[in-house]
Amino acid sequence: MRSDGRHDKDTTDFGFQEVPFGEKAQRVRGVFDSVADKYDVMNDLMSGGVHRLWKRYTLSRTALKPGMHALDVAGGTGDLARGMAAQVGSTGEVVLSDINAAMLANGRRRLTDAGIVENIRYVQLNAETLPFPDASFDCVTIGFGLRNVTDKPKALASMRRVLKPGGRLLVLEFSKPVLPGLGKIYDAYSFKVLPMMGRVIANDAESYRYLAESIRRFPDQETLRDMMLAAGFDQVSFHNLTGGVVALHIGLVF
Repeated sequence: MRSDGRHDKDTTDFGFQEVPFGEKAQRVRGVFDSVADKYDVMNDLMSGGVHRLWKRYTLSRTALKPGMHALDVAGGTGDLARGMAAQVGSTGEVVLSDINAAMLANGRRRLTDAGIVENIRYVQLNAETLPFPDASFDCVTIGFGLRNVTDKPKALASMRRVLKPGGRLLVLEFSKPVLPGLGKIYDAYSFKVLPMMGRVIANDAESYRYLAESIRRFPDQETLRDMMLAAGFDQVSFHNLTGGVVALHIGLVF
């Protein structure tokens, strides 16, 4: 893999496998079709509920104000979109988007049940080709979704394009543990416990094995920062959470 996250050949990673570029999106869709109905339960179990704290920290860095516009890419069941809807208020708007219809339907149902209806809309889309005009949003978020995108540099450039001057991209994603000894514990958990939990709770060990593998194949903190800079962001910082198990990258547009 090159430093920008692209492969020199016409293949890309699907977990630890190499698959044709055009095949990954279909395979990822199959994974999330399978796990969609158990996604929220599994998130709580896999992280011990800590994913809620990671998302809360992300929401604290959106800089959104009433009347602004935000886009949640690969937004799944809508945790970040729900928080941003509260931040932009009735005069603003949040777009919850996902490439996967089953995940988007679950997100719509959850947010509707929570009474969030007036300032949110739903769009099924591919992160690599966002169907919005330039400079449409004050903030774009993608939480635990970038590693599933086939062409990550293209997706980052697309998200950069739709941001307004003064806007920001927040990428919340699993990353490389930085605390001594944490990596071995994390590997044991990822490759032994996660598939077992997937089999017992979601009846799907293979999908959760892929999710663990996709985390390992994802660029580390410095590499993702450099990819975001290459995509045109004017300034990029990252913040390690839970010892680097997760990192929040923030890209600013001047």
